[in-house]
Amino acid sequence: MSAGWLSWPRRRPAPDKREAKGGRSGAMLAFASSRAVWSGSSYGELARAGYMGNPIVFRAVRMVAEAAGQVPWVLKAGVQDIDHHAFLDLIRRPNSRDGLASLVETVASHLLVAGNAFLEVVTAGGRPRELHVLRPDRLRVVIGPDGWPTGYDYTVDGRTLRLPAEAPDGIAPILHLKSFHPLDDHYGLAPVAASLTSLDIHNAAATWNKALLDNAARPSGALVYTGPHGLSEDQFDRLKDELERGYQGAENAGRPLVLEGGLDWKSMALSPKEMDFVEARNMAAREIALVFGVPPMLLGIPGDATYANYQEANRALWRQTILPLARKIADAIGGWLLPAFGDDLRVELDLDQVPSLQAERDAIWARVAAVDFLSRDEKRAAVGYGPEAAAGATTGDAAS
Repeated sequence: MSAGWLSWPRRRPAPDKREAKGGRSGAMLAFASSRAVWSGSSYGELARAGYMGNPIVFRAVRMVAEAAGQVPWVLKAGVQDIDHHAFLDLIRRPNSRDGLASLVETVASHLLVAGNAFLEVVTAGGRPRELHVLRPDRLRVVIGPDGWPTGYDYTVDGRTLRLPAEAPDGIAPILHLKSFHPLDDHYGLAPVAASLTSLDIHNAAATWNKALLDNAARPSGALVYTGPHGLSEDQFDRLKDELERGYQGAENAGRPLVLEGGLDWKSMALSPKEMDFVEARNMAAREIALVFGVPPMLLGIPGDATYANYQEANRALWRQTILPLARKIADAIGGWLLPAFGDDLRVELDLDQVPSLQAERDAIWARVAAVDFLSRDEKRAAVGYGPEAAAGATTGDAAS
């Protein structure tokens, strides 16, 4: 399905800057690499080149999205936790196929790959009954004359359904979550798009390595003509065309040349060590990990010494990447649906249930417990709990 409506900036190939020669019948023809070719920036192209075609992107997205889906949600009224409520029933089983973890994981994955995520609500009797995640490449924001969205066009198999952006007497049918885009008011910028240069370098390096192995790892160089007369115009053009069509590009890397009389092959390529080829690929992988907010050592990328140990890197991943994304999703869904269930309700993340943050929680509890000028209820409030007298009480509308 086309995703041309996404306004991610397309990378244009650099102009061809081949040096102009005074004559075309010189004694040597140098064969160099072609101009850079960048991947497209539509959702389908980014998904194939990134998530589906690059192990670093795949693992980074899975690591962040799966962890965000494992953070428990807590429904609160004021400072009091609510254990039984129709909203909790809905998010624990948003539809017949998904649970809360699966729903959040899919939404987070769409935000990381597309920069946009869409959810649809099915209502009955004015109350939400089901939630469904829609593929971002199938939706297009419909802009009104005032510049604000008036609806969403959902297209599948050539059929388009328009859904309103607002519902005057209930919940809006579509929730659109997006990441920040500095040049677009209506669509988000995907991390995959921001890492496109490093992504193409990493993918091209892998393709080049595979092609070299398939073709006996023979390097490129130059053709030197040693005949008595220079190459004619037609001979020069034919040789150049054959080189470009038959030996240029990663798929033809190392392919042996078949030479005619008077032509001699002179290798001009640098060795892999001289090019520091492996380190360039690792640098591209580190840049991809940086864009997704994942410490490189957690992805098995060598050469990173930012964190002292794995445990410290894991805490940084949770604090700087996973929890902000999980909060964004919880706040958006809560703000979208909770007004239908009453006032003074909010969704929070239960960080006490996150094993990776337990060491931090233990340190906070130890410091608070050691303070002798706070009452028991003040200490409970300092670590995020309500008064002890109300700890066992719960409220909420359990109507379905």
